[in-house]
Amino acid sequence: MDQTTLNIIVVGLSFALYFGIAIWARAGSTSEFYAAGRGVNPVINGMATAADWMSAASFISMAGLIAFVGYNNSTFLMGWTGGYVLMAMLLAPYLRKFGKYTVPEFVGDRFYSQTARVVAVISLIVMSVTYVIGQMTGAGVAFSRFLEVDSTTGLYIASATVFVYAVLGGMKGITYTQVAQYCVLITAYTIPAVFISLQLTGNPIPSLGLFSEHTASGQPLLTTLDGLLTDLGFNAYTTGSSPWLMALFTLSLMIGTAGLPHVIIRFFTVPKVADARWSAGWALVFIALLYLTAPAVGAMARLNIMTTMWPNGVEGEPVAQADLPDWFNTWSVTGLLAVEDKNGDGLIQYYNENGAGMAEMAAERGWAGNELVTFNRDILVLANPEILQVSKEMNENIEASPNLPGVSAKISRPRKVTVKYLDKDGMIVRNDFEGLWATSVQHQIDHLNGVMYFDRLSAVKRDMLIRKAKKRR
Repeated sequence: MDQTTLNIIVVGLSFALYFGIAIWARAGSTSEFYAAGRGVNPVINGMATAADWMSAASFISMAGLIAFVGYNNSTFLMGWTGGYVLMAMLLAPYLRKFGKYTVPEFVGDRFYSQTARVVAVISLIVMSVTYVIGQMTGAGVAFSRFLEVDSTTGLYIASATVFVYAVLGGMKGITYTQVAQYCVLITAYTIPAVFISLQLTGNPIPSLGLFSEHTASGQPLLTTLDGLLTDLGFNAYTTGSSPWLMALFTLSLMIGTAGLPHVIIRFFTVPKVADARWSAGWALVFIALLYLTAPAVGAMARLNIMTTMWPNGVEGEPVAQADLPDWFNTWSVTGLLAVEDKNGDGLIQYYNENGAGMAEMAAERGWAGNELVTFNRDILVLANPEILQVSKEMNENIEASPNLPGVSAKISRPRKVTVKYLDKDGMIVRNDFEGLWATSVQHQIDHLNGVMYFDRLSAVKRDMLIRKAKKRR
């Protein structure tokens, strides 16, 4: 069974579950459609609220931001969780006590002003549209990756899916489908984190592993990470910026979280005022499972990258380009990762060129600059690509393929290419690619034409490579 078929089966089964729940919990009255009949258990409502909050920002981007910025980005954790404290103390019980379905109704009646109601409606529309654009774009990208369709088609599929179970079940159906979504999302997030923590520290709990001893070095994990980063000219992972800036940023995140309309409406679905307060508390508990894991994932991922690039520490030699792990070579052809051997020594030096004392170290050790040239770049979508022009100047890079795991070869290709293609929005684009980007583009176009990288080797070298790959199986 190929990966695409497996993806379709898994995604199909998960959404069949969501549709089944929506049918089971379908709304039978106006009250059930807008407020789930005000009969949702506080624990269930807290889990549904947590699922509401596990968007692309929390689920995908937060760990990456923490990994590369470090302690400073703990403001996201404090701000977003603090927002729920504000809800629990100042907003949720009073909104629920008032008894209306929407915030504009509350504002209009509370201040006896139709003007205030209109302002609240406009603010709600602006906030909702802004939020929905980002979320639906993320949904479109997710569907396009899993189902291997363009992002526009993925967006349509995601919209249709949400429309069906939202219209069918209303707030009641959405509540219970989000409980299922939370279970799926938190499982998908924590299982890899557990294995990473076990590998690096021997502790199966990521949040505790973050403060445990690093197995390989015998030092605390954060101490090991700080040492590697500072030795290579980066800021220490545990170093923070101005406390005032962090406090102001945290406060802005708290206020923003407390004002999100799709979260506020959740507190109208519970039976009593006290239940609204308990809902906010339970939401914090369920969100904490993600937010306590994210810093560990970020720190451990950063340490894994550093030790991959410097397997023997800064005092030793960096990783050889030929010894980069298979996953690195695989992701390199996507454009998310890219290396360039600037000094031609076959080794990949990853460091901060502008760090204190790094210019002197680079001159002493013969480095020509940071050679991990691309890190975390978005995947470039090229549909129906056509190479229009190539340079006479050639370039050699190591290439690999999942079709022959464990082996690679140096392939010579034009250093610059001009390509015409359709982008993810269906627009005709003409673009120039140079260096590793040019190699990556040509590699992928070869795939579309049924040509593998090893087909560009001589018959003797190709046969040797294939025999080597067979021995590794």
